[in-house]
Amino acid sequence: MSYKARLIKLAIKCTPKIMVVWGANIVLKGIAELTDFKFDLETRKVYVRTLLNGEVEAIEVWVEDFAMVNDGENYTFIIQQAQSNKLWLTNLLSHIIGRAWKIPVTPQLKSHIELLSELLKAEKPEQKETD
Repeated sequence: MSYKARLIKLAIKCTPKIMVVWGANIVLKGIAELTDFKFDLETRKVYVRTLLNGEVEAIEVWVEDFAMVNDGENYTFIIQQAQSNKLWLTNLLSHIIGRAWKIPVTPQLKSHIELLSELLKAEKPEQKETD
């Protein structure tokens, strides 16, 4: 793993949750309020709880086992598991999980996509030794 990728992983780990929530709420002002957020790059898990303006109950979303794959020329993003506390959203998520989504790469973004691909690289399953 490159030095840049290690540095970014460390920055993600060290960023306080309150800072992420505060920043997201500035962007979402008038639409929703982010009330909780957890992101673990090592275990590939994301949890988000948000309250849409005018709604009483918060929406919670859990995403697990996501990765970005580079086959040499093309980049694809895949989510293996995702669910929500809302049935309609879980049904919507079921249509996108397990599918490989191609990511278009423009020359201006190529270096950024390569770094992102390194950060979200699919982990190889551990192989058990046979005796």
